Parts: sequence; C-alpha cells; structure tokens
Amino acid sequence: MDALDLQVADGEFLVLVGPSGCGKSTSLRMLAGLEDIDGGRILIGTRDVTHLAPKERDIAMVFQNYALYPHMTVGENMGFALKLAKVPKDEIERRVQEAAKILDLGEYLARKPKALSGGQRQRVAMGRAIVREPQVFLMDEPLSNLDAKLRVQTRTQIAQLQHRLGTTTLYVTHDQTEAMTMGDRVAVMKDGLLQQCDTPRALYDHPTNIFVAGFIGSPAMNLLEVPLSNEGVMVGGTLVPVERSIIDEAHKQGLRSVTLGFRPEDTAIETDETGIPVVVDVVEILGVDAYVYGNVTTPAGPVEVVVRGSGRFPPKVGDTIRAGISQEHMHVFNPSTGSRIGD
Repeated sequence: MDALDLQVADGEFLVLVGPSGCGKSTSLRMLAGLEDIDGGRILIGTRDVTHLAPKERDIAMVFQNYALYPHMTVGENMGFALKLAKVPKDEIERRVQEAAKILDLGEYLARKPKALSGGQRQRVAMGRAIVREPQVFLMDEPLSNLDAKLRVQTRTQIAQLQHRLGTTTLYVTHDQTEAMTMGDRVAVMKDGLLQQCDTPRALYDHPTNIFVAGFIGSPAMNLLEVPLSNEGVMVGGTLVPVERSIIDEAHKQGLRSVTLGFRPEDTAIETDETGIPVVVDVVEILGVDAYVYGNVTTPAGPVEVVVRGSGRFPPKVGDTIRAGISQEHMHVFNPSTGSRIGD
C-alpha cells in the first residue's frame, strides 16, 4: 500500500469507502495496532501511538461479525473489557446501564446473544465499544451482516449516536450509499491509494477523477468517451455544448476526445430534437420517477446510459428518446489520466 496521509478532526465521523481489496480495512487495522506499518506515524490527539499495543491506544473497535461471547449475557459482554481493566463493579454497572439506555437494550441485558436478532447483536457490539469511553471508535463494515431494511435503520442509529457522543469515528464500508449518508467526510480509496477525501456533497458535485465519478452515486454516473470539437462534444451525432474554459483546457492538454460524465438525475427526456438519441432497452418504474436504460452510439460502439424520466409517462422498449443533459451538472475528464478537466 502506498502512503496514506489522512487527518481526522476531533469528533468527526470519517468514512473510508472503496471496492473490496482497496486497503480500507488494512488502514483501519493499522490504526488499531492489529497490522504493522512500515513507515510514517499514527497520532491520536498529540499522542504518538505508532508502536503502542492495541490496548494502549485508547480505541474501541466494532467488527462486522459482532464477536460476542456466546456464554455471557448482553450485560456481561458489554462490561467485559472494563472487568479486564479492573474497573470497579459499580462503575461498570453505571456505564453498561447508560449504554443500554442509549442503545435501547435495557430489557435484553440478562439475555444471551443467541436470543437476539442480528440488529440487536450489532447494538450490543456498539455498546461494548461505548462503555469503554475511548478517544476513537473504529468500525469495520459493522452493517454488512444485516438485511437491507435493518441496515438502513441501523446506519441512521449509528450516525445519530456518534453525533450525540461526539466521539471521533473512522468507519469502513464498501457501500457508497452508507458512506454518503453517514460521513461528515468520505475518503474514497482504490488499489491502496486515496483518490479523494471530501464532504459527501463535494464528492457528488466535483469528483476529482473518473473512478470517484463512477463510484459515487446510485445509479452510477454515465461516462462516455466522445470526440471533442471547438463548441463541445459529439454524442450520438448530436453536439452537446461544453463550457469554453473546459474546451480550452482540454485542447491545452492535446486532447481530441474527452470522457463526458453526467448523472441520470441530471438528465431529462426532451420532447424536441435537442437531446442526445438513446435507444431504450429497459425501463424501471419507481413511482413518480422512471429510470430508462438504453444505449448511445459512440465512436467505440454503443454505450449503455441511464436517463431519468417520468414514471407516469415512461417510454417503451425499442423507442428512441432524446435525453437532455444539464450543462451545469456536466463533468469532463481526461480519458488517459482519468483526471477532471476544469473546476
């Protein structure tokens, strides 16, 4: 893994996100002291913890598999680390009761983990971290074992809990929706390299390269390599105007074609001939909106795009629609380097 340089503010909720194998869990384990680092330093506050044992770092980790002791009750699981640290019994009881109240686990304290649902077990794992009152929470894909509905509910609870406690939190996930809805800032990683670290809004509006553009957003951003002219780009035989400053910058870089990016939600189906022609393959109706999957002709052949339309008046499979692209929300990238062109 190449050098990772990240600074997390006190009380911040920072999410590390990226595809499997990108290095996000390894980075978290390095911070926890579970993996060695071969260079640089790890600071928590002003304290250099690079060579300290995990238990001396004042961190608490929440894993995806809960890691609860099956023979202990919920209350015993939550207080076990404090017991090992020889914290007085009445103090352990106070902290466990307080965490149980926060997590709505009061009625389950005497139960064993096998009597709990997946979501409740995950809350116990959270409670075990909270009672330790650490400087930093580290969470490694804590919701990946939950079903879709419970995942949405629990991610809201974790975000609310973190803001309430104000504890600095690093959270690892491969789910970009989780990252965008939970993080104060999101760090996007690929192949061990940090691609961009910014607020969810900045990642969405100003992705720094093609990878971030395609990774952030659902449905994903449409990305097409298309010829560049003095007025804009040619898409499916139609000229799409592009800002003058972007065209000048692309020409300065010696480009004859660029990668054009536009999000499905920044498109509209036009009733005239002004948009780009899209042949409809599939229509997904989601109530008032519909997502139209179709293909556009490019010099490299047909490329699939997704366009947002009306769920009440959707096009039919086989139709050719005209998709208008909002110039304000257009993204242009260098196809060779992947870097964004312009602001």
